[in-house]
Amino acid sequence: MTAPPRPQIAGFLLLPGFSLMSYAAAVEPLRAANLLAGKTLYRWLNVALDGPDATASNGVAFRADAKAGDKLDLDWLLVCAGGNPAAFVHAKAFAWLRGLARRGAMLGGISGGAYALARAGLLDGFRATIHWDHLPAFTEEFPRVAVERGLYVIDGKRVTCAGGVAAFDLMHALIEQAHGPALAAAIDDWYLHGRARLGSRPQRLSAGERYGVGNAKLAEILARIEKRIDDPPTRNELARHAGISVRQLERLFATHLRTTAAKHILKLRLERARRLLRQSQRSVAEIAAICGFVSAAHFATVYGRQFGLSPRADRKAAQAL
Repeated sequence: MTAPPRPQIAGFLLLPGFSLMSYAAAVEPLRAANLLAGKTLYRWLNVALDGPDATASNGVAFRADAKAGDKLDLDWLLVCAGGNPAAFVHAKAFAWLRGLARRGAMLGGISGGAYALARAGLLDGFRATIHWDHLPAFTEEFPRVAVERGLYVIDGKRVTCAGGVAAFDLMHALIEQAHGPALAAAIDDWYLHGRARLGSRPQRLSAGERYGVGNAKLAEILARIEKRIDDPPTRNELARHAGISVRQLERLFATHLRTTAAKHILKLRLERARRLLRQSQRSVAEIAAICGFVSAAHFATVYGRQFGLSPRADRKAAQAL
């Protein structure tokens, strides 16, 4: 570990509707690093997309220090995004990001920020991650990105983070690389963060924890369904894998989740379809096929029953947000 000879300058490109929690979890460790080290290790500035301000998803406005396209001497540029980053298209910002990459800056994406980097062609051939809500559409759109499902990924001059408090874990890793484990641990202690998590840690709680299920067999079954949602297992397969009968399988779903195995699987398939509708440009028919529905008409029927509006109407409503 060799500490940089001068303060590192980090830029935060704050896209409209960025997550304030993710931004704070990324910038506060830099402030603490300076405070606890007793010297300036990091400087940072906020970069808006166009105007003088950048507004977070909760309505808080930040006065920007610069805007995308300005000539800035940055060591890092981290793109902070939230909302629906799949809708973000900005040729000027993409060109600016590519210019920073050519000048050797480390580029990162926090929460949905990986979308901007990928759209600019800056994640091709790199390992990267993104918030779990965006994973299906992101993976579909960017097959040349080696997508991982952990909290954060550091791959040379590219860093990506799933967002939320995982941004703190990412910054811990970057500060530790530059200034050693003692300072990184002191920052964790300062913010009552506890032990920093590795980037490979899963983003989400286990299926059993999310559904509040204490039964070990049902928790195992739920996890298996989620792993195979692209090709859902049959009830017989699930029962055989768990070492129980189909009748016992259905009893577990009825007792703990008040539903059936088939209805639960259909709900997960529809939720995946909804993410693709809202975050990709694929047609309704394509999404129906990807999610295993026999026809677009059948898909529209069950979708409307689940969400109260048609796939096209839901996509239109999401675009208006």
